[in-house]
Amino acid sequence: MVAVTNRAYRTAEGQTAWKVETIVGGQRIDEGLLREDLSRPGAILLLARERGGAPVGHVRLDAGDDGVWSLSMLTVRPERQDGGFGRRLLEAAEAWVVARGARRMRMMVVGQRTELIAWYGRRGYAATGERRPFPYGDARFGAPARDDLYFEVLDKPL
Repeated sequence: MVAVTNRAYRTAEGQTAWKVETIVGGQRIDEGLLREDLSRPGAILLLARERGGAPVGHVRLDAGDDGVWSLSMLTVRPERQDGGFGRRLLEAAEAWVVARGARRMRMMVVGQRTELIAWYGRRGYAATGERRPFPYGDARFGAPARDDLYFEVLDKPL
């Protein structure tokens, strides 16, 4: 999962430009950070597999207060992108949290990734107007290529 996530988020080779975080280099996640994230109460990782069992994608979900869940790290193997798999994985994640009482889904997207924000917008997510700082200085999240990065908070009623 770590290798697939880093490839999908940070390696432009073989991918459409808008799908890669070219404004951040280095890793997206490492094993220690993934273990730390998933050890938090309410955190889960949904894994999607091909019929033969090979992982194709995954998404991290975190239960929140008052039926508001967080979605992060939506990942699809680059060679399986452009076939609607990311959309289906997002829909499956939404259905999974709704079955557990979710009323809303929230996420953070690097604000400068306007095409990705538009992709989520076509799936019902809207900017809340809230921005959160990028974790500059924490190499676990990669090496930013710019000094103006921030996260845009998106929200969708379910």
